[in-house]
Amino acid sequence: MIEHHVRVHPSAARLPREDQLAWKLAAVATATDELDADSAAMAVNRVIDNASVAVASLPRRPVAVARAQATAHSVTAPGASVFGSNAWVSPEWAAWANGTAVRELDFHDTYLAADYSHPGDNIPPLLAVAQHTGRTGADLLRGIIAAYEIHVALVKGICLHEHRIDHVAHLSAATAGGLGALLRLPTETVYQAVQQAVHTTTATRQSRKGGISSWKAYAPAFAGKAAIEAVDRAMRGETSPSPIYEGEDGFLAWMLNGPKSDYTVVLPAQGEPRRAILDTYTKEHSAEYQAQAIIDLARRLREKTGPLQNVRSIVLHTSHHTHHVIGSGANDPQKYDPTASRETLDHSVPYIFAVALEDGSRHHERSYAPERAQRPETVEFWRKITTVEAPEWTRRYHDPDPDLRAFGGRAVITLKDGSVIEDELAVADAHPAGARPFDRSAYVGKFRTLAEGLVTEFAQHAFLDTAARLADLPTGDMDGLFPAVDTDAIAAYDASLPKGLF
Repeated sequence: MIEHHVRVHPSAARLPREDQLAWKLAAVATATDELDADSAAMAVNRVIDNASVAVASLPRRPVAVARAQATAHSVTAPGASVFGSNAWVSPEWAAWANGTAVRELDFHDTYLAADYSHPGDNIPPLLAVAQHTGRTGADLLRGIIAAYEIHVALVKGICLHEHRIDHVAHLSAATAGGLGALLRLPTETVYQAVQQAVHTTTATRQSRKGGISSWKAYAPAFAGKAAIEAVDRAMRGETSPSPIYEGEDGFLAWMLNGPKSDYTVVLPAQGEPRRAILDTYTKEHSAEYQAQAIIDLARRLREKTGPLQNVRSIVLHTSHHTHHVIGSGANDPQKYDPTASRETLDHSVPYIFAVALEDGSRHHERSYAPERAQRPETVEFWRKITTVEAPEWTRRYHDPDPDLRAFGGRAVITLKDGSVIEDELAVADAHPAGARPFDRSAYVGKFRTLAEGLVTEFAQHAFLDTAARLADLPTGDMDGLFPAVDTDAIAAYDASLPKGLF
């Protein structure tokens, strides 16, 4: 691995493009190394995972709206498929609809380091372009692995959250790189596409603050759509703002640490295997990743707490990120509001912990339904739960050893009689270092559970068979990666939505 120091340079210095971060990212994407077998197998798992959560989200309003916008841009051939529709659409619009479907339930993969990410958000735009351009399954895998490599490197090296910049700025760069790898584009072309993608997808984190709206699901889809458009423009010979990261009016200087910015991004050398995807992890529960271990901890604590009406207070000792992003340290009253949006509730660890303790289970819809959130006994119990930052948990969150890194916390439950119950959990059960690490059978089980009632048994089998053969899929054979659903029922729901411009 090679450490690249990234800092601001004055325009007069004329930083050579080969010394710019965007070029180095593009060079990683355009290297023609053989696919690592383990990385390719994990990429197949994530294709299955994405389809699982996309299918489950099809009846939800934000996904239906994105689907309606996309299908208004239908094409003949070539084109790309949309989950839940028989229409073929322009690939950037397929990325928009499918990216929203994948992200809506907050239920797919994650990587946490200096910043946050959902690397699986790279897959919808890559799949759309692969289908549109008639690429092979191996081409798609090459693009996915490259996108994960770039995404993980940026998330490790450059923190966006401390400057309240939304994490999709790293996503767009990764997607542009993945598209370059998929299409085997020249490094120069990918370099220009990365720069435009970063320039056009830098936004504030208000989309994940206060009353969280449906834009939380749309934001990564927008980044994927923008990356496709950036690649198209670069392929036509157009250039982009440069150097986008190091320029004196660029990303680092004005969005991050200012003129004295100095970051280290570690990237693989030529010939090194691309294995960053193996450092990422998926979700067993539909909630923000920092809540995954907390949910498993709550299920374990149910056996110890007794009747919950006897609880006086619960304090979750956890990391800085968990406390300040999804805990009471965010200072968002909406995190305790029973009328808050679903998007807000799945980013409220006090709510998530309360429901997990009460129900002993988690469901991607029922656990967030208004009637569930507004139960008087739940509201009363929920407001007894707070979080605090514990330095040891913050240290463990950032431990350089992935086997020691922890995203959980310690729960201190004080009962009305003064007795105290304590327990802790470092990582979720489904984490690679957890009690039940997700393997291929778990991904298949997740798909079958979420597809039930929406995808027939025959169609489930057909999709899983196609995904398992992804590395060997011939040119133009991507259609099987979209499970067949009852489009008539979905179309009836879509028809009830208000109309827009398209």
